[in-house]
Amino acid sequence: MFDPDRRTIPAQPPKAGFAAGPSKLDAIRSVTLSLAYLPLARPISDAKVLTGRQKPLTQVAFLFCEIVSEAGHSGLGFSYSKRAGGPALYAHACELADNLIGEDPNDTARIWDKLCWAGASVGRSGIATQAIAAIDICLWDLKAKRAGLPLAKLLGAHRDSVACYNTSGGFLSSSVEEIRDAIDHSIASGIGGIKIKVGQPDPMIDLRRLDAVTSHIDGRVPLMVDANQQWDRTTALRFGRLVEPLNLEWIEEPLDAYDAEGHAALARELATPIATGEMLASADEHMALIRADAVDFIQPDAPRVGGITPFLRICTHAEAKRMRLAPHFAMEIHLHLAAAYAHEPWVEHFDWLAPLFNEELEIKDGRMIVPARPGLGCSLTGKARDWTVETRSFGV
Repeated sequence: MFDPDRRTIPAQPPKAGFAAGPSKLDAIRSVTLSLAYLPLARPISDAKVLTGRQKPLTQVAFLFCEIVSEAGHSGLGFSYSKRAGGPALYAHACELADNLIGEDPNDTARIWDKLCWAGASVGRSGIATQAIAAIDICLWDLKAKRAGLPLAKLLGAHRDSVACYNTSGGFLSSSVEEIRDAIDHSIASGIGGIKIKVGQPDPMIDLRRLDAVTSHIDGRVPLMVDANQQWDRTTALRFGRLVEPLNLEWIEEPLDAYDAEGHAALARELATPIATGEMLASADEHMALIRADAVDFIQPDAPRVGGITPFLRICTHAEAKRMRLAPHFAMEIHLHLAAAYAHEPWVEHFDWLAPLFNEELEIKDGRMIVPARPGLGCSLTGKARDWTVETRSFGV
């Protein structure tokens, strides 16, 4: 009780069943961070290249995080950056890593907040969250492995497979003939949807390419298009109206990624669903899309938004709005997260990352199968180690 003469509040004994301080089931013993560069077989161009905003993509930088606990459990996580930012991701993660030693690896939400505040001076988006992402994903992988469950099962899966579509064969750097060949290969391998890039400086070129691709697919699988933020509102609306008879699964990133108001207007005007979100680098940035009813398909990227912890926050709000989910890239992570989403999702198939991991994901009848392996079910190949340019360990 309060003693007015002492003017302090005496400490009370802990109630029965509650520990006096935080209890630990386990503790983080060591953290290893690595920066690696995955070379691409050929330079890749989308609309941002053809409009002069970016250079062709020739490699992808990866930040890998490996954590080992005192009880002998381990996890693997990663984030990535295209064209720029790899060294910055690695450097910021190294600044944060000492904060992990001794923490209970099960406390993913609390650790995320701790790391965010440790790097508060650089904000809560961009490099800051993407560096945390590799650590957070690693902790979730460790948690699922500790439970002996695939991550999807740990989260509470709605399904054991997810509809998948292929993007890597439909870039603007590919000719129509190359895209046709890639489509046939994808469908023959069991992939259930095709996405091609649009956003040429002359939209009529897009329409001609799209007409050729649509004729070639001939209704065999759904078709999506991705403009990579290249249109203004008028162009996007005109293009959307012209392609409505094609019954596209969605039009992706028709406008600037941060134009929630413009995307909302398109979603109201067009029958074709609108998809966006992949370039946003925090959960809060996705909330603007959700509040504005700006998308039919929301497309968060776990390595970009800060990991699985903020990704799940996004999903909670998107589910309430009955939005569909189509996470961007990193199918090794997003397959599990999509499997745990309430409303039927899509997952994006990219074959770029195959050289990094020993395991292959199974695709059958248009769907990607959730692996039965614990955690994410991924382990790094010797090539991934060979492509590593920097490594640093913390703890024991």
